[in-house]
Amino acid sequence: MAENANPNRARDHLANERTFLAWVRTGAAIVVFGFAIGRFSIAMRQLTALQGHALRSAGVSVWMGSGAIAAGVMLVVAGLVRYRKTRTQLDSGTFEPAGFVLDLITILTVVFGLVLAGYLIYTEKTLG
Repeated sequence: MAENANPNRARDHLANERTFLAWVRTGAAIVVFGFAIGRFSIAMRQLTALQGHALRSAGVSVWMGSGAIAAGVMLVVAGLVRYRKTRTQLDSGTFEPAGFVLDLITILTVVFGLVLAGYLIYTEKTLG
């Protein structure tokens, strides 16, 4: 049996795979969340129509939902790119931790959350 030059190689690659799967789970959750946002808007229009009120446009909800779906898909793609880059770096022994990508994803998530919170407050004030 040949001796492994780097006994941590398997552990490092398995950790990289777990990290990638976390990106996929997060992306899938954001896609589902975006679908729920968009579907909620459609359900509210149908409820309004059943009550005999004038039909309103879907407003921002459908756009926010579509944006969340697109963001979830992009997150999975970013996770795949990061996984492949890390795999290559681990194989060559030149691993560098992520930098700007994580900062960008954090900033975009915070901005989306604040926009969504603002929209919910706006909707409550105009409908309530």
